[in-house]
Amino acid sequence: FFFFQAEDGIRDFCLSRGLGDVYKRQVYVGNLSFDTNSASLERFFKDCGEVTSARIISNEQGKSKGFGYVEFASADDVKNAIRKNGDELDGRDIKVDFANSKPSGGGGGGDRRSGGYGGGFGGGRGGRGGGRGGFRR
Repeated sequence: FFFFQAEDGIRDFCLSRGLGDVYKRQVYVGNLSFDTNSASLERFFKDCGEVTSARIISNEQGKSKGFGYVEFASADDVKNAIRKNGDELDGRDIKVDFANSKPSGGGGGGDRRSGGYGGGFGGGRGGRGGGRGGFRR
């Protein structure tokens, strides 16, 4: 799908919070080694342009969840970073994509009384008594 059309809500959120075009200047980085840290992530993308921040997402215990985000000074730097999709970092072939273009994974189902037996592929169980989630193609 076309990134900017699909992400109007994120763009509006960022603009309403005075964050300008931050939503255009970040990349999602997945399939990271649990040994990768923010400093090594920043170094990896240094040749793409000016990295303004790099962060690894952690669980409650402080352990890496295997993905993170890198923010750049410009949208052109993001285009350079996207080209690193599939490159190796710390022994893993990483996934690089626009930060806001990750699939949302179907919605969860609702209460059985309202007919919400489950969401799409990857969706949650939903509310009270919700189903396990369907399969969306």
